[in-house]
Amino acid sequence: MKASPRSERVSRHIRSTLAEILQRHVKDPRLKLVTITSVDVSPDLRQAKIYFATTGDDEKIQRVQEGFKKARPYIKRLLGRELGLRYMPDIRFYYDDSLDYGARMEALFRSIGEADGHRHRPTD
Repeated sequence: MKASPRSERVSRHIRSTLAEILQRHVKDPRLKLVTITSVDVSPDLRQAKIYFATTGDDEKIQRVQEGFKKARPYIKRLLGRELGLRYMPDIRFYYDDSLDYGARMEALFRSIGEADGHRHRPTD
């Protein structure tokens, strides 16, 4: 289902406001080097899926998810104050693995290019 213009505006507002909240108000060290990559708000504005990226292994990603779980009520309260919506969407945090996928694809293409370059080198 296509997002409504209003839910897209709310998504952008949540993303920018949340980035500021993480930078200025959240003290949890697990959430310090996190980037909010996107926010999807349902058309009825009742739910918001917040996608984040971070560097590190699966263990670090798990710690970040735990940090978000713990900070969720606080973050929701601050977002509610800033957004001024009649109803604050229920927020959930998800790891965005698209950056990892892109890096894997880039490495794959690079290795194919290197292998192809070695096979088709002109001989002198």
